[in-house]
Amino acid sequence: MNRKDFIKASAILAASTVYLKSFAHPLTSFNQQIRVALIGANGMGWSNLNALLKTNRAVCTVLCDIDENVLQKRANELKERGIEVKTCVDYKDVLRDSNVDAVIIATPDHWHCLQFVDAVKAGKHVYVEKPIGNSIRECEVMLATEKKGNVIVQVGQWQRSQQHFQDALDYVHSGKLGNIRLVKAWSYVGWKKNIVKKPDTAVPAGVHYDRWLGPAQKRAFNPNRFHFEFRWFWDYAGGLMTDWGVHMLDYALMGMKATTPKSIMATGGNFADPNGAAETPDTLTAVYEFDNFYIQWEHALGMDLGPYDRTHGVAFIGNNGTLIVNRNGWEVIPEKDGGPAVPLQKSSDNGLEKHMVNFVDAIVAKDKGMLKAPLEAGAHIAIFSQMGNVAYRTGRKIYWDKGKQRFTDSEANKYLAAPYHNGYKIPHES
Repeated sequence: MNRKDFIKASAILAASTVYLKSFAHPLTSFNQQIRVALIGANGMGWSNLNALLKTNRAVCTVLCDIDENVLQKRANELKERGIEVKTCVDYKDVLRDSNVDAVIIATPDHWHCLQFVDAVKAGKHVYVEKPIGNSIRECEVMLATEKKGNVIVQVGQWQRSQQHFQDALDYVHSGKLGNIRLVKAWSYVGWKKNIVKKPDTAVPAGVHYDRWLGPAQKRAFNPNRFHFEFRWFWDYAGGLMTDWGVHMLDYALMGMKATTPKSIMATGGNFADPNGAAETPDTLTAVYEFDNFYIQWEHALGMDLGPYDRTHGVAFIGNNGTLIVNRNGWEVIPEKDGGPAVPLQKSSDNGLEKHMVNFVDAIVAKDKGMLKAPLEAGAHIAIFSQMGNVAYRTGRKIYWDKGKQRFTDSEANKYLAAPYHNGYKIPHES
């Protein structure tokens, strides 16, 4: 497989609405628990593991993290619940363990591709956090690897398992909104303030820093670049665009049954604190052009008053009215002479927990078609979001060549792949 897989992966968007319509039921005939290992035990990884354990059809056997402080803390928390686990700092030890059936990859973005490829080759089922890769090239490699493996792969786009998001899509597809010419998607993160510059420090005790860096450029340890804060630096991630954008833009695309944009342009910067430590923009607007409509993404750190007084969401703006959906629910605001209003339809389920049930069901049934967020879907939206970042970093309006599966601009193509350092090399598609 090569870049042509992007177009093939795009087809999953149309199928996604079918996946979302029917939720898998627990398999009552299933007696054996899935043995799972967590790679990256801080933050979202811990949430993922706990949601998986709530299915009562999985048991944690191994915890892996390069920070022994986090590792011991999580192992102790599990022990208090009667769960004894092995611990390690090298994820390859996890993949060699015969007592592991599936892994959760919840490490920083720049590690996803390497760990995913190794996990699939080791025959482990994988739950991988979003965005699946830290570049367009990494997403392509992961798609090719998954095709040759015989494992189940679920991406952490857990909103795909929430019923109210599907209900909102059904309304959009009903045509009641009339002609939709504009879709807005956004994330305003008021609780996250600017990152003040901090001096480099010695590596904290218990932290295996070289393992944390992996393929990223060698730098002195700085607390601003570690744990949660890594996402604001290009070495490791893509800022809010690939953190929240992959969630909201995913639904923008499914609502419009759209795949590849004709052009992308973006503008923004670190306007809240030009002297801060972050590299990724704290304020950004990106516009994706399609034939008869466009999708607009915007984000801002340090403020909550986003469009329609919501911190995050997607708005489908039609001639008859606007449908707004986010994690809390959905509603329709009619135009003056449009259709009837639909009051807020609140969310009534736990998307992450349902997502894990779906993951387990697919493993037991050995059926990739059951997945709500298969790798193809995760790759497509990760690539789509990366396009917005590439437009921002080049400062140009860029165009995607469907035939060559690359940008028409040589400057933009420099960002197709993230650079690898320290002796690491991006895996080959074969």
